[in-house]
Amino acid sequence: MKKRMLHIALLTSGGDAPGMNAAIRAVVRAGIYHGLEVTGILHGYEGLINEEFVKLNASSVANIIQRGGTILKTSRSLRFMTEEGMARAYENLVKNKIDGLITIGGDGTFRGAEQLNSKYNFPVIGVPGTIDNDMVGTDMTIGYDTAINTVVAAVDKIRDTAESHDRLFFVEVMGRDAGLIALRCGIAVGAEAILMPEAPVNIERLIDKLKNAKRKKNSKIIIIAEGDEAGGAFEIARKVTEKVKGYDARVTILGHIQRGGTPSCMDRVNASRLGYEAVLALLKSQQGIMVGIVNKEVAYTALKKSAKHMQKLDSELLKMLEVLSM
Repeated sequence: MKKRMLHIALLTSGGDAPGMNAAIRAVVRAGIYHGLEVTGILHGYEGLINEEFVKLNASSVANIIQRGGTILKTSRSLRFMTEEGMARAYENLVKNKIDGLITIGGDGTFRGAEQLNSKYNFPVIGVPGTIDNDMVGTDMTIGYDTAINTVVAAVDKIRDTAESHDRLFFVEVMGRDAGLIALRCGIAVGAEAILMPEAPVNIERLIDKLKNAKRKKNSKIIIIAEGDEAGGAFEIARKVTEKVKGYDARVTILGHIQRGGTPSCMDRVNASRLGYEAVLALLKSQQGIMVGIVNKEVAYTALKKSAKHMQKLDSELLKMLEVLSM
């Protein structure tokens, strides 16, 4: 017979993402509505090991839906990846009579959650919160919509100065292991090329394209995912400008501005729904799964699968970019 769920906890882990606070708010209020005690864990898995627990109520999450970052703070914990660290974390959950855990984060967060669930059979539900949108089992992760809109707004401003000075800009965006930010934003800003980990990089082809484009356009934008195999934006800019003469080239690293800021309407709604559904999943005795939304419907995906796979890039979008960037 399954133990009745009376007390749940939640944490945010890994990189922060706009909309995490909306998800926290949804978990807390949905939990309280269903008669659950709700505990927040500060600083992710590290806080779980250190027993940094705070009781949460409806007023604890008032006026946070519009705020970026996470009120529970976040960190990456190497200790949690050890047997001793995970054992301490589990002991703290049992000690505080917590019946289920909701983790909000990305790939690393879910790997830890999956191990906690499989090793101790402890009910854990994952909520996908990462700006990279690289989780299988949901169409859009929390933070992705805000991040790409932040990038587009920044590159639009860069285009203004590029046009004024007839410059070539290499703009590096986040995406160490996935190029979904680069792909969507590159299309949205009319970039001449997008370089990302999932697609083979042909520097010579890029050079030929820029040589031909020099006679047609005043400004040119190259979007580069930070994990691209050809190197970072500075290295790629060096390789290109050595071969293509006459360009006034500049490099811009957008960096962590992509993580911050007020979450978009889409991220607030998406995060609220995912947090709400995570509570329902625990009440339905689900565990070891990620809650996602696929084709507007709630979907459950095993943490092991969601944590080890990434969304496939749409090859048709790459083809479209090639046509439209002529």
